[in-house]
Amino acid sequence: MSEAIIESTFTFKGQTNVYNGKVRDVYTMDNGLLVMIASDRISAFDHVLPKGIPHKGQVLNQVATMFLDATKDIVPNWLIATPDPSVAVGYACDPIRVEMVIRGYMSGHAAREYKAGKRILCGVPMPDGMKENDKFPVPIITPATKADEGHDEDISREEIIFQGIVPEADYIKLEEYTRALFQRGSEMAAAEGLILVDTKYEFGMRNGEIILIDEIHTPDSSRFFYADGYAERQEAGEAQKQLSKEFVREWLMENDFQGLDGQTMPVMPDEFVKVVTDRYVELYEMITGNDFDRADTSDITARIQGNVDVFLESYEA
Repeated sequence: MSEAIIESTFTFKGQTNVYNGKVRDVYTMDNGLLVMIASDRISAFDHVLPKGIPHKGQVLNQVATMFLDATKDIVPNWLIATPDPSVAVGYACDPIRVEMVIRGYMSGHAAREYKAGKRILCGVPMPDGMKENDKFPVPIITPATKADEGHDEDISREEIIFQGIVPEADYIKLEEYTRALFQRGSEMAAAEGLILVDTKYEFGMRNGEIILIDEIHTPDSSRFFYADGYAERQEAGEAQKQLSKEFVREWLMENDFQGLDGQTMPVMPDEFVKVVTDRYVELYEMITGNDFDRADTSDITARIQGNVDVFLESYEA
């Protein structure tokens, strides 16, 4: 079975700090760079599952790289290079503590809230008479506060501005960038027979400028439907065929876990781990239109260490 990278304990030249997120490990360097390791960890309901998913980090890193390169005409981004299949290196930015979530369809969290009877999400009205996975008349932006630990919390545009989390002028710009990025991502997905259902973007500040940071349009941050058959499935009231990690959440719910107090995290059997890897690879190939080249994972830690060391030496030179 392929090796998965679950923990990273690298030491890079010039390293000053390490931040371990749910999925990514971010190394801060003394030259103003960040080295971001896309691990093979997988999270759902704001909890990290016990087993890693081989090649998942590579998929996330390479999909994000493609979309960052394809959207830099819309908004500048943090990325400089990808010296390893699972590593991105870029500029350190001051994170804006809001996730810009945009939804083109009534799915996931929005659908669960709608079923509970809510018709306003993050201060944004949702029309009556919608079914799960219906398309919104216009994509809605439903921001969330960015939590270091625990659950991110829904928040309205008005509260963000009132609390001074983001100045109003900057927030208006964030919404403009979010809609433009979603439009570009939707067009690119459509070209490959997919529907970009919903996604989130994160931004930071660098030298007084708003910068797009982290990953975009990956299966961890986004939901994709297959366009072929979407209308027919919707008309028949059938579940949509999708490419995202929603199926992992569904597996967890089937095993009585939604991240609630008192619930025990189930352990994925090896057979299901392989299914998850294959689904991530499938999304990569669908969204990029390219075959996925599985990197050598026989000693993934040494591979990453060596590739990053070589890049940092050449960058300094």
